[in-house]
This record gives sequence, C-alpha cells and structure tokens, in this order.
Amino acid sequence: MAESEARGITPAPRTGSALAFLALIVGNVALAFGPLFVRMADTGPVAAGFWRITLAAPLLVVLAVAGRGQLTDAAPMMTPKRWTILILAGVAFAGDLGSWHLGIMRTTLANATLLGNCATFIFPIYGFIVVRTWPSRTQGFALALAGAGALLLLGRSYDLDPANLVGDALCLTAGLLYAVYFIIMAGVREHVPPMPALALSTIASIVPLLIFAVALGETVMPTAWGPLLGLALVSQVLGQGCMIFALGKASPLMVGITLLIQPVVAATIGWLIYGERLGAVDWIGIAMVAAALVLVRRRPVVAPEPVSPHVQEPRSIA
Repeated sequence: MAESEARGITPAPRTGSALAFLALIVGNVALAFGPLFVRMADTGPVAAGFWRITLAAPLLVVLAVAGRGQLTDAAPMMTPKRWTILILAGVAFAGDLGSWHLGIMRTTLANATLLGNCATFIFPIYGFIVVRTWPSRTQGFALALAGAGALLLLGRSYDLDPANLVGDALCLTAGLLYAVYFIIMAGVREHVPPMPALALSTIASIVPLLIFAVALGETVMPTAWGPLLGLALVSQVLGQGCMIFALGKASPLMVGITLLIQPVVAATIGWLIYGERLGAVDWIGIAMVAAALVLVRRRPVVAPEPVSPHVQEPRSIA
C-alpha cells in the first residue's frame, strides 16, 4: 500500500477527501457546459478548442505563479523527462478536445459527453492495476451500476437518430485520449502541484490544436467572443482545474465514476435548450449514476482490531 501511495494512486478502498469529492462535482458540472459553448461558437469546433486553451492559458499561468504551489517552486522539479511527459499530456489533451469538439457537432449532447468520458471505466481499471488489488464489493457494484446507467442513457439517445454514429465514434476516440491524459497527469501530479501542472499542460496543447484546425480548413477567428470566453473560463479554468486538483487526492474509481456527472448535466442541457428530450429510461439511468456516486463516497467499514487475550475487553454500558 505504501508503494502505491508513493506513486500518487490512492488504494482502492480509499475514496478520497470531501474536498476532492466536491472539486470533482464542481469540475464535472462545469465541464458539462463545454458542448453547449462549442455549439454556440461561430468558429470551427476544433478552433473553438484552440481558443478554449489559448484564452485560458494566461490566467492559468498567473494563478500558477501567484498561488500556493507556485510555478517558480515547481520549476526545479521539472526534469527533462517530466517536461517530455507534460508535452505528451498536452498533445493527448489536444487530440481529445479536437476529436470531441468534432463529435459534438455530429451527435447529441448526452452521447458526446458520455462517450467523451469513457475514461469513467478506463481510469479506475488503471488504478486497480497499479495498486494490484481488486475493488471491494461496494466499489465493484458502484462501477457496474454506473456503467448500466450510462448504457441506458446512451441507448435511449442513440435511438433518437442512428445518424449519430460518426459523431459517437469521434467522441469515443476523444474519451480514450482523455483517459491517456488522466493517466499521464496522475503521474505528473506526484511531483508537481495542480495549478502549475494544469498551466503547463494547457500551454502544450495550443500548437497542436491550431495545426489541427488549420489543416481542417476551419474558421479560426471568431466574430463573437462570448461562447469562447465561457469555454475557456468555465470548462478549462474551473472545470479542468478542479479535475487536476482532485487527481492528487481522490481515488481513480471516484474520479472515474464522477465523470458520469457530465452526461447527466449535458443531457439536461440538451433537453432544455435543443429539445433532446429525456424519457423515463433516461431518468432511470440518471438515478443509477446518482446512486453509484453515493456508493463510491461511502467509507469502507474497518474491521475492529482483535483484542489481546491479556487485555480485558471493556463492558458495554448500553
């Protein structure tokens, strides 16, 4: 167990601090508004991702320099190997955003957010492999319950329009890259505070996204900056900032299951704004995800230590 904690991965029975759980809730709710801002932007979808990163980067650098765990304090920790890892994290995140934003325009908000967060299942599995232990019964049930709820949401949404297939495939690719990003950043967070780690990985994403957008012939310069500012501040600064903070404090299982908050919120947004209506099956899926979140927050019951035969057990006064 000590080895796994030294690697920055919380053992499976531990669910993390209340502050980390709150950060995951806030971060995922904020990230769920990303598809809405992408649809509202008058640039291409990948270009919207470029602006999300570019507009957020200066603020993240300021926060990293001025805040606790300053960027200047983190600089001595950055070996050439860690710089390379951070650049790889930035490239993975750029690929995630580019694929996801393209998919958002070709499927429902619920599908886009659900498939874009297939890290829900990949990241916990990675965590269990690292600590070389199986999940507890409660954790396994929570993961299965969350998966069943997610499948209900996906199945109902897909029934609305089979033409979502291309968009679904793009969002699934994004989700795989998002899992890679999380795995890399979990390693970075062993040595680097959250804000400097987020600032540096954000900067590393800028150039790949710009190249991707230009190669696709997208409109890069916007005429309306509001949606892009919302994308930068809500999704990147608040949403991704909370997620990177929690990576150093919460178990991979908790991080994974809370990612399902995003499709629940996105489905509600799609219902209210775009008429992507939720049926009874959708609400059942949402309830199952909510139940999984409650289960994953439960503290495991610790068995009492055996009483020494030489020590008299105190009597109960009940």
